[in-house]
Amino acid sequence: MNIKLSNVGKRFERNWIFRNLSLNFVQGRRYVVLGPNGSGKSTLLKVISGNVTVSEGTVEYSNTTSPVAVEDIFSQLTIAAPYLDLPEEYTLHEIISFHKTFKPFENDLAEKQVIDILELAHTREKNYKHFSSGMKQRVKLGLAILSKTPLLLLDEPSTALDAKSVLWYQNLIKDYGAGKTIIVFSNNKEEEYGFCEEKILLNPQA
Repeated sequence: MNIKLSNVGKRFERNWIFRNLSLNFVQGRRYVVLGPNGSGKSTLLKVISGNVTVSEGTVEYSNTTSPVAVEDIFSQLTIAAPYLDLPEEYTLHEIISFHKTFKPFENDLAEKQVIDILELAHTREKNYKHFSSGMKQRVKLGLAILSKTPLLLLDEPSTALDAKSVLWYQNLIKDYGAGKTIIVFSNNKEEEYGFCEEKILLNPQA
């Protein structure tokens, strides 16, 4: 997935989150968007994912052969973010089955294989609402990274992860991130984006 932002700006009421932003994301490359709280990282993620329209400028998508319409972007990407949650009443088994109806997994992974990769076999029939914050983050990251989509968006991926889980996340990217356009949005935690090839810095608007 290639993404081109040309002179993009987004404002809420009279407040500009960012302006005059021009960026190119190239298929198969890995990027990190860095900036302090309030710099617009999460808003930029929502713009790129097609969930938020821009106030000015244009956002264009394309694959290796043709343009992709913004209304078709959802099927081309997966997102993991702290503010996006999963059905609390579902078990892990139900969450994976539900997710798979919308996004197939890499290598046609079966449900059991996904659960084993998440290292959460003991929680297969446990309701998601009873998971610890770290376990919930593992599920969100696992579903996103293991999905067979060309665009992967990760917002503060190490949130709630301990050192062991951070290593698990890094290995998951290594094993299943090949060929994807990956954009990480981070508060400058290198453990989240050490694999990225390009850095983009966002500064808060005055």
